[in-house]
Amino acid sequence: MPDYQVKFQSFLQDRGLKLTRSRKLILDAAFALHEHFDAETLHDRIKDLNVSLATVYRTLPLMVDAGLIQLAIRSNGRDRFEHIWGHPRHVHWICENCKAVYETDLDLLTPQLELAAKAQKFKINKISISISGLCWKCRNNANESQ
Repeated sequence: MPDYQVKFQSFLQDRGLKLTRSRKLILDAAFALHEHFDAETLHDRIKDLNVSLATVYRTLPLMVDAGLIQLAIRSNGRDRFEHIWGHPRHVHWICENCKAVYETDLDLLTPQLELAAKAQKFKINKISISISGLCWKCRNNANESQ
């Protein structure tokens, strides 16, 4: 059993819940994706296995609370998630034009953020950085049309 399944099963047991077949399929589908996903995208991957969209919507908050996934961004009116268990912290670069999301490692910024937090006597629980602008493709397209 993969470590993310062990963690989720333990989380659920602590709350008197079970790792049902549907929850396991949803969890495995989320960890098989190496990109941001919404509930509908996740459901599309497993709907042929008799998992309802409602079950996906009910399971995502449990996975967030377990520390396995996080809400990455809200795009086009949909919450998009990413798995974070065993995944390095990173910055999201969001193109305002094409809505593409790029990621870079947060390790270079972390020491400065921790230093600033110490100066503010602030305890960091979570770091989430999203930067919006234009990606290189959209910038090139804008330059070509001028």
